[in-house]
Amino acid sequence: MTVTRKIGVPPAPLRKGAGFRPPAERGAAPAPELETGGLGPGFGELRVGQLGVRIAASKAELRAAQALRYKVFYEDMGAQPSGSMAAQHRDFDEFDEVADHLLVIDHERGSGPKGIVGTYRLLRKSAADQVGRFYTAGEYDIGQITEFSSQILELGRSCIDPTYRGRAAMQLMWRGVAAYVFRHRIDVMFGCASLPGTDPDALAVQLSYLYHAHLAPPGLRLRAVPGRFVEMNRLEFGTFDAQRAMQSLPPLIKGYLRLGGFVGDGAVVDPQFNTTDVAVVVKTDLITDKYYRHYERQLRDALG
Repeated sequence: MTVTRKIGVPPAPLRKGAGFRPPAERGAAPAPELETGGLGPGFGELRVGQLGVRIAASKAELRAAQALRYKVFYEDMGAQPSGSMAAQHRDFDEFDEVADHLLVIDHERGSGPKGIVGTYRLLRKSAADQVGRFYTAGEYDIGQITEFSSQILELGRSCIDPTYRGRAAMQLMWRGVAAYVFRHRIDVMFGCASLPGTDPDALAVQLSYLYHAHLAPPGLRLRAVPGRFVEMNRLEFGTFDAQRAMQSLPPLIKGYLRLGGFVGDGAVVDPQFNTTDVAVVVKTDLITDKYYRHYERQLRDALG
């Protein structure tokens, strides 16, 4: 995004209208205590109307997030599940038990597993060390990132229920990421971002635009691993409409770029998920400055 979803799956619109409560009626219910294992400490829940964002607090919530991922990736987007995934109707892998899982919750549906309408997997280095690697390392050489700082965060498996996709839900997700980054003092975020389809020629405009306009500086430039490297520089700059190319990118990739993020060198085709991937890298001072400036009080309260 293969055993870990990528960060390029377009996240979700929020349904507007009935059910939204005015600010005076909002209340941030505390998240339940964590049960075990890799579902580590997070931050206090952030609320916008009936929607909240926080870290998963139980195995039941993790399973519900995996079920949502299965629905979006396999049933809606045509990815190919393993036999065990198909039998359980959940998307899962070895990283899930050690990662933290950001959840968007619609409290009108429920405050626990039933209310989960969005999720994002957050994998710190201390958690990746338990598995022995980051997911992204299967597609990109991430040595420059791991050498840059020990406070790094891999993002993946991003998805939101189709009926909730929109700017409000996406903004809430980003606020959750910002709170998590503050909590754990993350310096750099990275992950594999997805473009739909497995034909690089059909994606020549998008790949070429990313290469010419947003290639990471050498010190942060991840490179696709040998044997999976697909050239991104497929068209000369100026032979395509750069503005239209930007507009045609998945919403989450555009979000990273607007924060000043970069892409690595080389795309990777992922047949299981029916995607073509690019590596994305963001220095977190960009996202924390943006969100702390706009939501200082709420983020401060969430961080305790």
